[in-house]
This record gives sequence, C-alpha cells and structure tokens, in this order.
Amino acid sequence: MATSRKTGGAAASGAGAGTTGDPTKGRWGLVAAALLLQFSIGAVYAWSVFSKALQSEEAFGLTKVQASLPFTVTIAMIFIGAYLGGRWQDKAGPRPVALTGGVIYAIGILMASFVNSADQLWLLILGYGVISGFGLGLAYIVPIAMLLKWFPDKRGLITGLAVGGFGFGAVLTSPVAQALINRTPERPTAAFLPLGIAYLVMSLIGASMFRNPPQGYAVPGWTAASAGTTRSTHEYTQQEALRTPQWYLLTAILMLNVAAGIALISQAAAAATDIASYSATAAASIVGIWAIFNGAGRVVWAAASDKIGRMPAFAAMLGLQGLCFLLLPHAANAALFFILGAVIYLCYGGGFGTMPATAGDFFGVKFAGAIYGLMLIGWSLGGVLGPQLAAALASGGAYTRAYTTIGILSLASVALTFITRIPGSREGQAASVGDRVGAKR
Repeated sequence: MATSRKTGGAAASGAGAGTTGDPTKGRWGLVAAALLLQFSIGAVYAWSVFSKALQSEEAFGLTKVQASLPFTVTIAMIFIGAYLGGRWQDKAGPRPVALTGGVIYAIGILMASFVNSADQLWLLILGYGVISGFGLGLAYIVPIAMLLKWFPDKRGLITGLAVGGFGFGAVLTSPVAQALINRTPERPTAAFLPLGIAYLVMSLIGASMFRNPPQGYAVPGWTAASAGTTRSTHEYTQQEALRTPQWYLLTAILMLNVAAGIALISQAAAAATDIASYSATAAASIVGIWAIFNGAGRVVWAAASDKIGRMPAFAAMLGLQGLCFLLLPHAANAALFFILGAVIYLCYGGGFGTMPATAGDFFGVKFAGAIYGLMLIGWSLGGVLGPQLAAALASGGAYTRAYTTIGILSLASVALTFITRIPGSREGQAASVGDRVGAKR
C-alpha cells in the first residue's frame, strides 16, 4: 500500500512487533532517539555563550545588537521550518524529514565556523541564523508528532520528554562551547566546527531510528476511555483545525505563556542584579540553573497534565507566572528572587511540554505535525511580544511597572483556559460542529 511506503518502514517494523504479541515493543527506544536529536538542536539556546565572546574586543568586538542578530534570525526561522516539516512528515513519515532537518542544521553550524571577522557577520547570520534555524524547525516538530502516535496512553509525559530534550540541550552544550571558545578566544566561531560535526552525528543516529507505528496500532489494555483527559474522536486535517476557534485559542494560550516566561528570560541577569543585588557572576550562575528548571518544566507539567487535565495545567502555569511576576520586582531577598524566577522558568518550559499533547487531544494525531507545526507561530509571536513589552516598560530600571503589567496579563489569560474545550465535546460542540459539517461538504 502507498501509505505503508510513506511511513519510513513503519508497516514492516510494526508487523515484526506484532508477531511478538506486543506492538509497543521498541517504542521507548524511539524516545531515546528523539532525545538524541533534540539535545543536538536544543543547543541553539546556548547562544548567549557565543554572544558574549563575540562582543569581546579580543575577538570581533560586535555590539549587543549585532551579536543578537544570528540568534534572533534562528528563532524566526524555526516557525517556517516547523510548518513545512510538519506537513512533510505527515505525508512522508518522520525519518526523511528528521534526517534532512538534522543535516541542514549541522550545515548551518559548520558554515558559521568559517567566519573570521566582524566583516563576515552576514555569513554568521546566514549560516547560524537562516540555514540552521530552518533545519532546526524542520527537525523539531518530527519527534513530537511521531511520539504522539506511539504513546496514546502517555501523551503528556512523552511529549514533555521530547521537548525536554530540547530544553536541556543548552545546559549540556554551554560548558562544552565555553571550553572550545577558550581555546581560540580571538576567533570564538572556531568552536562551531567540532560542535557542528557532533550535532550532525547525533542527529543522524537519532533520526535514522524514527518510524511511525503501523496502521491499526493500539496499546494493549488501553483505550481512549481510560485516558485522564477527554479526547477528540475525529482526526482533523490542518484545514479543518483552522476552521475551529479552538485552534486559535490554543495558539493564543501558547503565545501568552511564552510571552510571560521569555519576558524574564530576556533580561534575567540584569533583573537579578538590579532587584536582588546579585553580583554579575552570581547572576550568570542562577540564569544557568534556571535553564534546568526550563527543561524540567517541560516534563513535569506535561506529566501533570495527564493527571489533572490540559486546561487546568495551563491555568496553573499562567496563574503561577502571574503571581510570581507581581512579587518579583519586590523580591530584594536573593533566595526569594531565585525561587520566583525558577517557578516562572518551570512554567515557561511547561507550556512547550504540554501544548503538543493538548493539540493531539483536541485534533487527533494523524495530522499532528502540520497542525502543531503551524501552531508554533504562537512561539514566534510570544518571543517578540514578551521581551519587547518588558524592555519598553522596564526602561530606566522600572521593573515594578513592567513585571506588574506582565503579571496582570498572565492572570487575565487564565480566563482563556475556562472557555477552551475540545471540539465536539459538550462544551465545545456548539462552536465547532458547524465548521466540521462545512468541511465535509
């Protein structure tokens, strides 16, 4: 069948698994493969190490704005790659898309290693920003969509693990990158050569194992009725999902959760120094520790959403961030400041861990790549809105005005979680039935 040929060997693998009596055999190996890929592309969040080195007079002497451009372009390109990758993997299966994304990502990193001076900033933006950013987005969406299909019984936990690997990528890469930069401080871009090779190897090994489950795949002893959350009984196409108000509500929730968390991330070190009187060294250290909470939140909140429900989990994340932001500008005590910031990072990461499973519950998993890939526009919009709002309102050190505004916005956003219900459910049926009827026509 044509479908079998498009699943990257899924049917053959599934048939083999079926003869053992356990169709789920080997699915945890796919989680390990997904983590390997996500560790490599998640290294993008270690850019601050390179940004600092590139601004050094010993190196290229870039301005802060110049040094931020490659990373800014990378984040902008993620959405484009994720959107196209999601549509492609729904048709061709996960393996070719992940392999292509990993190779493109590594090529961009390797191109950046050829930058020798500030005059070649354009090459750094092209390689690290445009090319690697596109490859990153292409690869990022694949393991999420794939694992949703393999783990219908653990959607929250498993997608949390998948994106948790991305969150921890920077934690693993930062010290390695710094050690490499220290070897040639006058040309920090030289560190991209060994890193690019390592990313290529990790991506290829991980992606080569990817495959979709066979048609008719089911977890023994598990049914949708036993799930901790309500789920749609209809497999929505991207076009059908876009006709429902729920798609826009979920994208708005993701955007607002991102905007709140990244507002602190964008100025964390400066806020730690100005509000809680951390030294520059101590501020840098807690930012690194907070990054661990970012990664952990993707797993913790996603797993919690399996138990308490997706919307209650988002209500808690937005509400906790709102309360923490209201307290943060008044937290002169260093320990309290650290705790409040850690909770914000935990909730920020939690949004990325929980939303893929939420999208799967709302729209099904058959076309999850395309549907969630497009939903990541909320990431891009929140990534712009949060830092810009914080910077504009905190000018001159007015953190109280900035963080109070963000806190109130987060608390108000909780209301969205009470009106967002699965299409076709009793609460969401009135808003979506007409759209689904229209789609069938």
